[in-house]
Amino acid sequence: MSRAVTGLSRTGVQRPASQYAVLSFAWDVAAFTASDAIESIGLTRSTTIEAINALIELGLLRELPNARAAGEYTKGRPARRFELRASAAVLVGVDAGSEHIRITVADLNGASLATQRRTLEVDRHNADERRDLLTDAVDEAVTAAGRTRLDVVSICFGVPAPVNAHGSSPERDNVFWERMNPGLYELFSSWVPLVRVENDASLAAVAEGAWGAAKGCSNYVALLAGTRLGAGVVIDGHLLRGVHGGVGEMGALDHVVGVGSADGLGARAAQLARQAVIQQTVAPDGRLASIRPDQIDGKQVLELAASGDPEALHIAAQVGQVLARVAAVLASMFNPERIVVSGALSGGIEHVVATAQESLPAFLDLPAPKITPSTLGADVVVSGAVAAASATARARALDIWQQQPMGEGEVQPASQPDSAGG
Repeated sequence: MSRAVTGLSRTGVQRPASQYAVLSFAWDVAAFTASDAIESIGLTRSTTIEAINALIELGLLRELPNARAAGEYTKGRPARRFELRASAAVLVGVDAGSEHIRITVADLNGASLATQRRTLEVDRHNADERRDLLTDAVDEAVTAAGRTRLDVVSICFGVPAPVNAHGSSPERDNVFWERMNPGLYELFSSWVPLVRVENDASLAAVAEGAWGAAKGCSNYVALLAGTRLGAGVVIDGHLLRGVHGGVGEMGALDHVVGVGSADGLGARAAQLARQAVIQQTVAPDGRLASIRPDQIDGKQVLELAASGDPEALHIAAQVGQVLARVAAVLASMFNPERIVVSGALSGGIEHVVATAQESLPAFLDLPAPKITPSTLGADVVVSGAVAAASATARARALDIWQQQPMGEGEVQPASQPDSAGG
């Protein structure tokens, strides 16, 4: 997580609450007038205008041509119009998986400016190599957006590891978590004012709540379901973390009958298909038999199921039974309204979800949550990372920008970090 500062700017000046209120309003709307802000926020006209002028001076707002110049007003004195200066800095979201890196660079409104994708060799890179790899990838993405390091105000990483409130992952004997999160907070804090590191499934939950299948829902779980299972949990509108960031870790599934491990749904579909082909229990003229076992992947099997292939549908039903048991565990612990199956497999997982939904009530005493596939696809984590970077920037912008006007490339790091979450 990013480290919050005390509410003072870098110059030590206490920002009036009116500036926070006007900036928050501006971040949610397009062009606006002082009257629009007054009506929404409830401040006096003089206080609102004073706050707007201060934000323009800081470089966070800009004044637009008046309505007459824009051809939208013909009589009387046109009102001044303003908007968030979206180009004042950039946000960076990073899905730092074990097998891939996805990066989106966005403006302050969240509009994408550039994307970068890399496929990684599993378990090839040690912690130092991963640090260098992620640094290079972020630099390339920022350059592709036509910006520099000095333009980055907020960055958020999603990693396949538990992450505590300080951006660190617990140590463990197999060092996987350490490799996935090799001191990313400290590494990027040397040049980015606001840094967040989060569990990837937690960021999937952020994205699902902002734009996806959980929008408008206060109690839900986003289940990342590809290679390994991980859950982002939102209860009563709050994303849960735990003292070590372990909420949503699925190690307990090793002890659940009918599940046996935290292997993802895609991995299970591929394993079942490979086993069927090797054991020659599939029709010799069927579509699965035509694929070499070492070339079968879960997404491929589920896409065959979606097309109606009977053998792939049988495998999807088996995976659905596993999903029902996983959903039962999550429903028993967290009592969500909805479980969203997220990640790269979500587009071909309808038959798995249908089987799980049908079977789930038999495992529960409580009413069963609705299981639904995500619509956000493989970019769900990086989308959540951009949303989290944006939320941190919104909360902290007035702590970062200096008193003097700031152009692009002039964002400076915050000077007073402490341990509060962003």
